Amino acid sequence: MNRVATFGNYQSALLDLMAAQSRGLEAQERVSTQKNATDLTGFGRQSETLTALKGAESRLQGFLDTSEAVTARLKTQDLALTQISDGIESVRTSIGNALASDSATSLMLELEGQFQTIRGGINMRHQGGYLFAGTQVNTPPMEITNLSELAAAPSVASIFHNDSLKTASRVAEGTTLETGFLANEVGTDAMTVLRDIQNYNDGPNGPLTGKLNETQKAWLATQLTRLETAGQGVIDKGATTGSLANQVESIEKGHTAQLESLGELVAKRTDADMIQAVTDLQLSQVAIQASAQVINQLRQVSLLNFLT
Repeated sequence: MNRVATFGNYQSALLDLMAAQSRGLEAQERVSTQKNATDLTGFGRQSETLTALKGAESRLQGFLDTSEAVTARLKTQDLALTQISDGIESVRTSIGNALASDSATSLMLELEGQFQTIRGGINMRHQGGYLFAGTQVNTPPMEITNLSELAAAPSVASIFHNDSLKTASRVAEGTTLETGFLANEVGTDAMTVLRDIQNYNDGPNGPLTGKLNETQKAWLATQLTRLETAGQGVIDKGATTGSLANQVESIEKGHTAQLESLGELVAKRTDADMIQAVTDLQLSQVAIQASAQVINQLRQVSLLNFLT
């Protein structure tokens, strides 16, 4: 004779209800997170692969962040070099105008203003630090403030306070770019010419005011060639900056493409099939309702009713 127990029926129905609730919770998590699991444990054998992919993503994102910082710095550096180049060109223009008019009435005043333009470019900051100071980013690479101080300096080299370490950035695996210049590299030629002009103005052949004599005109004409050389040096550094910016942009595009590809690989392993997840959620809700109805019916079906 088979024994029928009310307790056994309840236990079986409760187990079915708990299993349905567990499936519903799992499906609900997939629907809400749009992922197959919320931690690596849930991905089983694929966890090692996902860890490797995530590590690669992290490295690429680090390179992208570095590239963005380098690009911003190069843009500021280009602005600084352009300002220095414009200042040197303005010096040439002022001297050319003086030679053309045989008058240097305002020449030294104009050169003083253009010196400030060049000085501003050499002392330009980026994110709080001086661009051309090397690692001494908190110290102005050129502290003199006027042409008189420039002329009084022991030498042109003495006016620059940068160190010898240039800015370098690792933008990819095995690729480190030297992207910075030093103040003495950028400004020595221009400051040498300006210092010589100031000393000439203060010397026996000066001052450079009023009508120019033949000796002054001949000497100033030679400064135009020197200034052209100085300006070309700064322009060349600007071209190098542009070339570096293009190289960084190309590397950045490559990293972005790799990051997108890795993202797709990760998504294939982690993203939930939303149609299947919604279907599983609906089925689990039906199963929960069915189990609940069975338990409700068992409340009304007791062996005590039959015994009475």
